[in-house]
Amino acid sequence: MSYFERKPWRGRIGALLGILVMAVSLRPAVSVVSPLLGVMGPELGFDPVTIGVLAMLPPLVFAAAGLGTPTLIRRLGLESVLVTAVVLAVAGQLARAAVGSVWPFLLLSAVVMAGYGLGNVVLPPLVKKYFPDRLGLVTAGYVTLLAVGTAASPQLAVPLDRVAGWRASIAVWSLMSALVLVPWLMQLLRDRRAKQAEAGRTGMPGDGMAAPAAARPVQQLNPWRSPMAWGLAIFLAGNSAQTYVYFAWLPPYLVSQGMDESTAGSMLAYFAILGLPVSLLVPLIVPRMRNPIVAILVFTACWVGGHLGLYLSPVAGTMWWTTLAGLGQGTFATALLMVNLRSRTTHGASVLSGFSQGIGYAGAGIAPLLFGIVHQAAGGWGASFALLGACVLVMLAGAVMINRRRYIEDTAAPEPDNRPVDAVAGSGGCR
Repeated sequence: MSYFERKPWRGRIGALLGILVMAVSLRPAVSVVSPLLGVMGPELGFDPVTIGVLAMLPPLVFAAAGLGTPTLIRRLGLESVLVTAVVLAVAGQLARAAVGSVWPFLLLSAVVMAGYGLGNVVLPPLVKKYFPDRLGLVTAGYVTLLAVGTAASPQLAVPLDRVAGWRASIAVWSLMSALVLVPWLMQLLRDRRAKQAEAGRTGMPGDGMAAPAAARPVQQLNPWRSPMAWGLAIFLAGNSAQTYVYFAWLPPYLVSQGMDESTAGSMLAYFAILGLPVSLLVPLIVPRMRNPIVAILVFTACWVGGHLGLYLSPVAGTMWWTTLAGLGQGTFATALLMVNLRSRTTHGASVLSGFSQGIGYAGAGIAPLLFGIVHQAAGGWGASFALLGACVLVMLAGAVMINRRRYIEDTAAPEPDNRPVDAVAGSGGCR
């Protein structure tokens, strides 16, 4: 019986709070800018090209961060990478709120996205490390709060702008990011004291969480050779492509069909909010299923129904079609959950998280651009919605590849290095 099974929450409150606060802070900096473009755009000099660059920054920077973060985790530890992510995000948000032209704003936005890209990758293995016995519950909490942050900043952006200006409306979210440091510093201090106490009792290095045991070597994992890792990356790419298309194109599409701008914007906010209930339920239900693809097929049917409804009858029944598409976002919660369900160790979760998000976001990043290009070239929306259908097929292909219970560690190299697992997991944690 592990320490955590005997003491369910002891020594982990700081980690729990840190994970949840980090989850809330991951998306507001991404989604706060779009509602303010009408105010800040003329002042900074935004044009269609720079708006397109702004739209592509999150997935592309997230992709780069995803591929590079596992190496940082191995060298620095999970908690150190988390602190680095927070520092980058806070500094970038404060600096971009003070600039006077568009290209510095975009450059600093990339810094912000790099910080949050690191955070995207670090969260699943942190859950694996500190809450191996509560994977579903903690994942449900952090994915739900991720959706809360995504929906909150667009709703509050304009009211805050009217009170204090667009610069304050953008900068204020850095305070949420900075708060992440408080519980994690408490947790790291607690872990350090626990390690010292363990060393004093046993005369050996301790991790403060469990009795000393023979250190296991770090496995040399190569996700590029893992069909399961590729499946999760493909699954995430197909899912995220649809989501990013909706965030970029749902209001313009509805306006082009005769809907007023205010109602079209409300439909996007409603779409984002619908991520809340599915984000809460998926991690509590899917781990109990022998074949997760059953749940994925239900969410896929919701995506397909939403796409077809919005194309065939965009103004009549818009709320119903948006509801279906919004519930389809359960595939994203499923993808994050599968990072931990398809890995055995914290190190494996780090590698799988980085690879799947790196490849997945890279593939998803071009979808909004292609959606617009196809629409312009075809002179209508049919071909663009056919592109969404292709994204659904890609997602289903990935779902088939991750359905069978196999793990990233199954592709480990035969000769691991000599460093212990805890060396890559950071200070403290579980075995």
